[in-house]
Amino acid sequence: MKRTLLLLSLTLFTYSIVQAQKKSELFAQIETLKSELDSVSGLVKDARKNERLSTARAESFEGQVLELQNANATLLKNLTNFAEVSNKNSQNINNVLASLEQKESQLKGINDAIASNDSTAIVTLTNAKQTLGENAKIGVSNGALVISESLDTLFGGSANNTLTPESEPWIGKVAQLLKANPNMSLTLEGLSMTGELTLATQQAAAIASILQTKFEIDSGRIMVKGKDGDFKEGINFKIHPKYDAFYAMVKSNVKN
Repeated sequence: MKRTLLLLSLTLFTYSIVQAQKKSELFAQIETLKSELDSVSGLVKDARKNERLSTARAESFEGQVLELQNANATLLKNLTNFAEVSNKNSQNINNVLASLEQKESQLKGINDAIASNDSTAIVTLTNAKQTLGENAKIGVSNGALVISESLDTLFGGSANNTLTPESEPWIGKVAQLLKANPNMSLTLEGLSMTGELTLATQQAAAIASILQTKFEIDSGRIMVKGKDGDFKEGINFKIHPKYDAFYAMVKSNVKN
């Protein structure tokens, strides 16, 4: 009897161990399945998210395609209208081209005159350096030849308005330049350091007077003015084209 109970107990114990082992394996399988289920759920979630994004992109692309189709239709319509307008206005275009050719011809005449004046200024600059010497203060500004000289050389000081005898030969050389270029005019600028223009104008006028009386330069070719020298003083001899004649030429070209 005892042996039977012992055997039964041993059998029950063995069965319990086996059942516990199977239960543990089942729990492990359940955990594995849960993990796999979570992974699959994540994949499904990502797939749904990507599906929504793809759907949104597809809708966006469809909208862009529609916009492009509308734009293309508008472009074709505009091209058709443009072709119709071009055909209707062909004569007007020809008239405009003829007018542009006329304006181009006028501008060419003006540019040729400006180029001629610039060439004359360069030639006059070369002549001035040869006549007055390399030490003379000579330059070109806005198409005009500018010769600068101090008041000490011309008047013996800044407070005088009477030319010194020594200055006359130098002024005579300027007169030679004017005679060699009869189509050029002269502007005499008296520069004042203090802003007092009366004396500066008188000094420029004294030079103009001797150019007319002693060197026989036409008064119509000479203009006199006083100018603030911006802390500089002296006389600027500006030899330039006759602006009135140049203006008349330009006006005539435009009018014609």
